[in-house]
Amino acid sequence: MRTAFLIAPLALFAVSATAQEVPAPTGTKIVSADARLELLFTRSAPIAGGLTEGPAVASDGSIYFTDIPFGKDDGMILRFDPASGQTATFTFESGKANGLVFDAKGNLLACEGAGGGGRRISRYNIRTGRRTTVVDNIGGKKFNSPNDLCTDSKGRIYFTDPRYVGLESRELKHRAVYRIDTDGTVSELTHQVTKPNGIAISPDGKTLYVADHDNGTDNIDPEAPTPTQGIMKIYSFPLAADGTVGKRRTIVDFGEEKGCDGMTVDTQGNIYLTIRCKRRPGVLVIDPEGKQVAHIPTGPANQNPPPKSATVGLPSNVEFGRGAGANYLYITVDKSLYRIRLKVKGHFVQYGD
Repeated sequence: MRTAFLIAPLALFAVSATAQEVPAPTGTKIVSADARLELLFTRSAPIAGGLTEGPAVASDGSIYFTDIPFGKDDGMILRFDPASGQTATFTFESGKANGLVFDAKGNLLACEGAGGGGRRISRYNIRTGRRTTVVDNIGGKKFNSPNDLCTDSKGRIYFTDPRYVGLESRELKHRAVYRIDTDGTVSELTHQVTKPNGIAISPDGKTLYVADHDNGTDNIDPEAPTPTQGIMKIYSFPLAADGTVGKRRTIVDFGEEKGCDGMTVDTQGNIYLTIRCKRRPGVLVIDPEGKQVAHIPTGPANQNPPPKSATVGLPSNVEFGRGAGANYLYITVDKSLYRIRLKVKGHFVQYGD
């Protein structure tokens, strides 16, 4: 059942604790140089670890997002109301939901991850709160840990299935990208991505973008030795009308730096990448060829925290608003939700925007 627990709204102000350290955004065609992040929500629930994730805009312009803890807590899905400035808990039992998206029928789709989560794609009726399973396996084998998802103009669902946390036994050989057809059939699109994370489709429906974010480990343990980082790239795949993909192309290679987590696109075809890099944390905006067109910092640059201390201002995912808030970009950062006003609007195939 849907829960209506309200969290007191936070004043909409520029980031306070690190305001003097966060650089100004760049790329005047996308964002004004004097635009600043507004803090909308910060976790107050008595749970440890994890992060906020997966913002998704409903047809009414409200923003649903996830709060993923480590350990035994199940995780939450929350709803921010731009009209009131209030955040309410939609559910306290999210199955460790990560990425979210709404479909054309107004249902909320969620990637439930590992570490005690559902390891499935689930669907919520947001009026009743009822949750059902879309898919939780392929060929009888459970998914690794569904991470992020998007839809196309035909109502098909595309999602990534890496593995970052959790002690559950892996049943699938590959970490892969999958497509769910409208009849419920699930197919592997590609496993030519070592750890697929963020995913998005171009406004014309002809290109699939996937982030490869290989942190080098299947389990995050602050006491463990630092793992060897793997590939950090952004790929584009030609997307055919039947939902299959063509030859992979690298459009961004982050090299030895941390790469992209979640992503979204605007109506002009630009891609918004959340970069979890302590040198330059923020949202990197690129064109379809991978050229930078803007950068929206979310934390201080060139951070050098002590060992086992956290870098602050790391973004995880991003989404545009709708209606009166169509020019706002919503960003989940650390354990908070922010927004910033832009000069462009987002593309939403499910709404015809």
